[in-house]
Amino acid sequence: SIGGRKMKVLIGKDVEEMSKIAADYVMSYMYQEKQRVNLSITGGSTPKRMYELLVPQVKDTNRFDHVHFYNFDEIPYRKEDREGVTISGLREAFFTPAGIPEERIHKLDQFNYQTQDERIEKDGGLDMVILGVGADGHFCGNLPQTTKFGDLTTRVECDRRLKDRILPEFNDVEEDVPDYYITMGPRSIMCARHIIMIASGVKKAEIIKTLMEGIVDENKPATVLTLHPHFTLIMDEEAASLLS
Repeated sequence: SIGGRKMKVLIGKDVEEMSKIAADYVMSYMYQEKQRVNLSITGGSTPKRMYELLVPQVKDTNRFDHVHFYNFDEIPYRKEDREGVTISGLREAFFTPAGIPEERIHKLDQFNYQTQDERIEKDGGLDMVILGVGADGHFCGNLPQTTKFGDLTTRVECDRRLKDRILPEFNDVEEDVPDYYITMGPRSIMCARHIIMIASGVKKAEIIKTLMEGIVDENKPATVLTLHPHFTLIMDEEAASLLS
């Protein structure tokens, strides 16, 4: 319990155990007996092992034909001549090896972001969002000093600071870096029925400690998620190392 708010906290011994806990959580949502289940999932390095664990459970079965997937941010290539970084990474890590058909992948990109929240609401809302957290407290594309807690899905213009931040996503090829990116804002993410955050490594220990202290600070965007009624934090022991 944090300041009267409840948060579920699960700590795995290492990345392997943390990833298994996270994979089990995702599967529990996929097994829901609903006409349709909507999940928004994250890219990046932290969930890599989780996806490796999920793939053999999901591929070659029609058991999960009712499950639909959404990306919650996108960094387009400057020339806009191919799919963006986020959806490309999700395809490589999960969608393609798991055999998820295109009709169950609902892309957010620079062309449809203005209708993202409306489309998700029409689809029945997000049942679960699984996301990571940055050492600076960012989640999705909500970096400090970019979005406000009240923002829905939005376009974020990139100054030099932000371009330098996303440059590694393009293998340091400067000419591919765009002038903006797209993200679901804090308000959009808070509309999901359940939010699961995963964190690993000592670099995340300080922000995890901040989250557990329950202080809500717009300069550390992820702190707003502690206000959600169904927020689960899954981490390894290194990320939890500053907790008493």
